[in-house]
Amino acid sequence: MTRKSVLILGGGIAGIQSAIDLANMGNTIYLVEKKPSIGGRMAQLDKTFPTNDCAMCILAPKMIECANHENITLFTYSEIVEIQGDIGNFKVKILKKARFVEEDKCVGCGECAAKCPTKVEDEFNVGLGQRKAIYKYFPQAVPSTYVIDPEHCRIFQGKKCGICQKTCKAKAINYKQKDQELVLDVGAVIMATGFDLYDVSPLTEYGWGKIGNVLTAMQFERMICASGPTHGHLKRPSDGKEPKTLAFIQCVGSRDVRHKRYCSAVCCMHATKEAILAHEHYPELSSTIFFMDMRAVGKGFQDYIQRAKSEYAVEYIRARPGRIAENEENGNPVIHFEDTTTRRLEAREFDMVVLSQALVPSESNAAVAEKMGVTLDDFGFVYPSQDLLNPFATTRGGVFACGFCQSPMDVPDSVVRASAAASKVAETLASN
Repeated sequence: MTRKSVLILGGGIAGIQSAIDLANMGNTIYLVEKKPSIGGRMAQLDKTFPTNDCAMCILAPKMIECANHENITLFTYSEIVEIQGDIGNFKVKILKKARFVEEDKCVGCGECAAKCPTKVEDEFNVGLGQRKAIYKYFPQAVPSTYVIDPEHCRIFQGKKCGICQKTCKAKAINYKQKDQELVLDVGAVIMATGFDLYDVSPLTEYGWGKIGNVLTAMQFERMICASGPTHGHLKRPSDGKEPKTLAFIQCVGSRDVRHKRYCSAVCCMHATKEAILAHEHYPELSSTIFFMDMRAVGKGFQDYIQRAKSEYAVEYIRARPGRIAENEENGNPVIHFEDTTTRRLEAREFDMVVLSQALVPSESNAAVAEKMGVTLDDFGFVYPSQDLLNPFATTRGGVFACGFCQSPMDVPDSVVRASAAASKVAETLASN
């Protein structure tokens, strides 16, 4: 029945939670994710604040439940093409891109990637590591199926290779596989398109991309994660040495009239978490966090900051650094700042600097919203609902939104709102 079918766009934690909740109510769910695996940004995290629980330990069971649920059909490596109709009777065209690896045959052994001669920058590890032209998006990917990147595969560049096809014992490699267009009949749609990381290269005063030991917060997160490119070991990009002093700079691109005027909501706690994790890995390491205002508004957040100060010797300085220079003798970044408490201009040298960059609506959000006929606000978030009884509504009837595409929020908020959105969708479909 069409009105009991729901399309969910985005396979991050918000999309997964909505899918599970609606499927458990007996609805048929089609979950569409543009990446080769569900999991979203949470899959890139090592731990979650303020409990420091393993992010993947929380996420993986939900990913598996989502993939194995009898009422949920996953369309990974897929995207929406167009939508027609109204609430209760939408027709949605989906493009399922060719993986060039047959999902029903691939066993995820990885022998193909081990033998592939082509190495490219790893998007999942935010450019810190490399992957092959045939790859699995991340180790715990769901589905656990490899995919060929046609932009870098030698076969698709007209060169001789075919090593992956010769290596694959399951005969899963299919260079002739084509994209597929599918038409789905659904009663409602949920947008859960998540967020992307703001490009901080225009903020030249911070030296990212020019000073080797200046990283973004997500790069640091992947570095300190056991499944990351350095297997959890902190290494300075310039020389591979273990850092002894770290600095975290908040609001890089956020709360800035030149870039993004809004607060990204998670950076204060994210930096605190990363400083704690760094100290747990290396007890002799010291961390300093430069912040504009400490926005710790969630349950247990203030206690978490106090723990960081008292148990992990994290230093907090109220300042907005003006620029970062480099000590050419040792490659250390030197932060020039005004301490807004003492009103003194200072300069301090650190082994490594981590930039808490702004978080922005997913790059695909604007294109998806245009196809859906949904209005966005000036920052690219879904325009807030004017209906107090339905905060998940968009400007198009039957299309709902939850998670970061609505406004900046952390993982717990995303999960709560995803479940609430699922309840509202179920209620709406039942009354139409």
